[in-house]
Amino acid sequence: MTGSTIRPQLLCRLKSGARTSTTAVLPGNFIADTLPHTATATATATAASNNHGVNFSDTKELFSSVSSANMLRSLIMLRLASSAPVADLGMWIMKSRLMDIPLCRKAVFGITERTFYRQFCAGEDLTAASATARELWDSGRTAMLDYGLEHANDNESCDVNMEEFLRTIQSTKSGNESPISFVVVKVTAICPVRILKRVSDLLRWQHKDKSLHLPWKLQSLPLLADSSPLYHTAKRPAAFTAEEERDLEAAYARMANICRNSIDASLPILIDAEDTAIQPAIDYLTYAAAVEFSSGEEEPLIFNTIQGYLKDAKDRMVMAKNAADEMRVGLGIKLVRGAYMASENHLAESLGVESPIHDSIQNTHRCYNECADFMLHQISRGSGSLVLATHNMESGKMAAAKAVDLGIDKDSKRLHFAQLYGMAEALSFGLRNSGFRVSKYLPYGPVDQIIPYLLRRAEENRGLLSASSFDRSLMRNELTRRLKSPPVHGKAMPIPTSQL
Repeated sequence: MTGSTIRPQLLCRLKSGARTSTTAVLPGNFIADTLPHTATATATATAASNNHGVNFSDTKELFSSVSSANMLRSLIMLRLASSAPVADLGMWIMKSRLMDIPLCRKAVFGITERTFYRQFCAGEDLTAASATARELWDSGRTAMLDYGLEHANDNESCDVNMEEFLRTIQSTKSGNESPISFVVVKVTAICPVRILKRVSDLLRWQHKDKSLHLPWKLQSLPLLADSSPLYHTAKRPAAFTAEEERDLEAAYARMANICRNSIDASLPILIDAEDTAIQPAIDYLTYAAAVEFSSGEEEPLIFNTIQGYLKDAKDRMVMAKNAADEMRVGLGIKLVRGAYMASENHLAESLGVESPIHDSIQNTHRCYNECADFMLHQISRGSGSLVLATHNMESGKMAAAKAVDLGIDKDSKRLHFAQLYGMAEALSFGLRNSGFRVSKYLPYGPVDQIIPYLLRRAEENRGLLSASSFDRSLMRNELTRRLKSPPVHGKAMPIPTSQL
């Protein structure tokens, strides 16, 4: 069965108004979303309240659906997680030989499960994740399910991981009104990393030398720009062996299987981004699937991730979007800042070449906002879909204001905002209260499996938690207000009807 024969099922549901689309946002895809320095958090919130109705100053309305107990727990956990010594100690313990001692390992997992795991994860299995997603739905938001899988190194692991993705997708079949907006798919979990590296090397070399023929290459969208980092491949790579080609075909077959199941479940998928050493191959598999499973309609099945901290981000995004329009391929973009700054800069420095990362956080913010602006203009013309994954208050306000200025319906299925579960609640609630679609990036999985996954993400996102001071300030203000003026029992702030 091809994508064109089963694709109408997804279109039917999307056009019926079923809420299948959403936010992150995503671990592994955020750079430090620091806020501009202001005199006080209150001043920032007051200014924000005048921005097309996105109000961050009225904490009573902002946190109306959050209990005082949950708010206090979040406040404590965010404060601890944002402490560099606490984070460093946690990483040291997890990587130390102490974890080889069964009693110590059990104690560490037990403490972590009751603290940070509970704050940032949805639970150990699909049942727990579904319950958490339903809680988000009740508060006017949706969930992006992300099973906490690490990179795969062999085909057997890839097959197991694919089955986990399929189970996740199948679990979302709950009628027209599902609290799940997307399922997150990591290509590194369904294709061995060594194959992704080889594919990327060959694709980069073909960009340098157009005469290079890649017989295995499927129809795709543009993958690289002249501004892309091409230094990873110092010399012409060897051609694929027969075994490598079979491995790549198997990886694409897994991707296609996931796509077919996603169409059957009427559920779009988000593809996570990685570092530049393997990103070209991820883009290739993603865009090849987008081409095969497109029906010529605008509603996308696949959202690929563009990382705004890369200097070639906008070039690659514009090239892919323009090509998709010409081919009548529905393509969604998930826009993030990025997560691999340290490793990318280190590699470039070791090779004596210019870093692929923007030279300053200001340039990263500028690139992110320019990419968002381009996609918002596309949406206003009836083309394209965008997931704006950000914890940055300014980016969120700017995008919300731009959407209103361009006449984009706040509840449009083409525009979604996203943040990590357990973080950036003020931004999530502010956008929700204003009428925009908001979703939370919801990682789940067994504690012993998810902790290594989260540790890797924490190392990649060192600055993210430190940027939670604004959220914590608003929570403190609301808790203080509640202590001074206890809420009336049985009365709850209504959630905007557009979010139900």
